[in-house]
Amino acid sequence: MQHRSDRLAAKPGLVTTRPAARLAGVPALTLGLVVLAFALLWFGTLGVRHLLGPDEGRYAEIAREMLSTGDWVTIRYNGLKYFEKPPFHMWATALSYAVFGIGDWQARLCVALAGMVGLGVSMLAAGRWFGARAGLLTGLVLASAPMWNVAAHFNTLDMTLSGIMACVLACMLLAQHPDATPSARRNWMLACWAAMGVAVLTKGLVGLALPGLVLVVYSCVTRDLALWRRLHAPAGIALMLLVVVPWYWLVAQRNPEFLRFFFIHEHWQRYTSTVHARKGALWYFVPLVVGGFLPWLGLVPGMFRAVRQRAAVLTTDGPRPFRPALMAGLWAAVIFVFFSLSGSKLPGYILPVFPALAILAGAALARTGDQSWRRQLCAMLVVGAIGLLASPVVATLDSNNTPNALYRAYAVWAALAFTLVLGSAAMGLWLLRRHGRLASITAYAFGMLLAFSTALLGHEAIGRSASGIDMVAPIERVLRPGMPLYGVGMLDHTLPFYLRHPLTMVAQADELAFGAGQEPQKWLPTLDAFVDAWQHGPRAIALLSPQAFSELSARVPMHVVARDWRRVAVANFPLAGGR
Repeated sequence: MQHRSDRLAAKPGLVTTRPAARLAGVPALTLGLVVLAFALLWFGTLGVRHLLGPDEGRYAEIAREMLSTGDWVTIRYNGLKYFEKPPFHMWATALSYAVFGIGDWQARLCVALAGMVGLGVSMLAAGRWFGARAGLLTGLVLASAPMWNVAAHFNTLDMTLSGIMACVLACMLLAQHPDATPSARRNWMLACWAAMGVAVLTKGLVGLALPGLVLVVYSCVTRDLALWRRLHAPAGIALMLLVVVPWYWLVAQRNPEFLRFFFIHEHWQRYTSTVHARKGALWYFVPLVVGGFLPWLGLVPGMFRAVRQRAAVLTTDGPRPFRPALMAGLWAAVIFVFFSLSGSKLPGYILPVFPALAILAGAALARTGDQSWRRQLCAMLVVGAIGLLASPVVATLDSNNTPNALYRAYAVWAALAFTLVLGSAAMGLWLLRRHGRLASITAYAFGMLLAFSTALLGHEAIGRSASGIDMVAPIERVLRPGMPLYGVGMLDHTLPFYLRHPLTMVAQADELAFGAGQEPQKWLPTLDAFVDAWQHGPRAIALLSPQAFSELSARVPMHVVARDWRRVAVANFPLAGGR
């Protein structure tokens, strides 16, 4: 029987409905719903967890103090000068507070936006060079890469830097496309230089050194010196300096000690020595890259083939073709080697490699056949099954001063996350048979994002007590504006943010040693000085470790306000109710 729409279309004089708009073969409505689903999961989970120390609490509190004091030049943490990092990330977070108020999701908004911007520009560059479908697949790969999506929900400078560095790479690739007009090439390169300037304002000279090193290595490999003439360097350098210089000049004018500490201690000594006690083996980042790109490791052979393949068209300015896949591959490899050789290593340092890996994966995935994709899905079924069977091991952990009871609670979430990995791979296989590869890849990517988001959200079982949020209400009942809040032998990175009240360090300055040295009147360098202030000074609250509380409470009166397994809050005055 003929369908009604077919009968209407067959009648002369009747106007049929126009075909739905499509992008890379995907209906616009479908694409919009997919983007909405990813965005809701991406941004909707920002405030579900409480902040963790040290990074999340530190940068949340620095931004809060910046907004509170109105000083956007001299960075301070707990009232002391803090020159370890430049201000861009804290500026963005302070603006988030000014617009939306102070809170957990507002503190993470900067990194979530950086992750999404990095994803968007990577899609744009991949789509320009490898086709619209490769661009869409690049976005799916990067959104579901565990290292990228998890880091985009932690308030750290590494994610902000990585999103900006993704802009540097993408603008470079877009500027070098052979079909780019002279004005488009100039504009994309100026955007690339401006992004490098913002990167320098985010984490220092690494924002310039890494792209420069990649460019040098690329030129050596390809012997393409003509590329340097297409960088619009004079105008670009001027624009970059316009972005960078004002803050560096102002902060150095107001704080003469800044330049030596920032450039010698925080750059040269950090890279060449273990002064920050962040040592790691040469292969430190290998498991992080493997685990961080786990759902897409089956694409690695295709990614290598993309790197080896030469571009089919020549640039207009020289005889050598620009090779975007090689540039992306070298970007990932050079940054990996650079940080592997560093004397200071942290997991977040490796984040800038993932947009480049996603571009290569998108290009490879666009050429992957059903059989190869089916093997990838089957491999992830095995990974999910192994993870699910191993998840009870989490319940046996008892390390890093975290009680085993918290690990037992988290083991349930770990099992749920691996169940979702299994379900995503199974759904991908089902959709591959019935609706084709693109539907399968999309559902698989969303399932992976959901799985790793679940694992992250479940960490609140551990993170809630680590944040100290349950101590906030009883402390707030006795803490008054202007009252000293001491950190005795410990720098608590989260409670000052939740209490909206900076710490005064006692006996151990920790990472605030530089600031304490510059303004020694703002801390108590010895326990004897603290005991004297505690007994003869104004009403005060102190945070101590349980061990320190046991030792000091024998010397001076201490009234317990609140406590958890990490810290004890005490007052030097009797509390209502006799506590």
